[in-house]
This record gives sequence, structure tokens and C-alpha cells, in this order.
Amino acid sequence: MFSFFVTESNIFARFSYDAKIIELNGQIDHYRNKTIEDKQKLEELQSDKDRIEKFARENYLMKKENEDVFILE
Repeated sequence: MFSFFVTESNIFARFSYDAKIIELNGQIDHYRNKTIEDKQKLEELQSDKDRIEKFARENYLMKKENEDVFILE
């Protein structure tokens, strides 16, 4: 003889946990992909001086002494 009890709170909690697990797995995938992209960018920056200069100019708005920088938004 088996007894099986189902309450609404357990079912709703289970669906809530499943949704949270799916969300967190999505975040894990996102950050794994982001880590791979960042490692590739880091390798490129470490291997090429011109890429370092391009990165600094684009991200930190660095410029040479005889240049003017215009920011368009």
C-alpha cells in the first residue's frame, strides 16, 4: 500500500525551483561564452602591439599628442 500526498505549495515550489535552475543554467552558459571570448581577446592583445593601441583608443579614448578625438553618439 502506497500513500502519495500532493500539496499545492510543493508543486508551485517545484515549478519555481525548476524555473530558477533553467535561469541559472542560462547564466552559466552566458558567462562561459563570455570567458572564452575574453580569453581570445586577451591572447590577441598580448600578441600584437597594434591591437593594444586599438583597444586603448576605442575603450579608453586615448590619443596621440597631435590628434583630436571626436565622440559621436
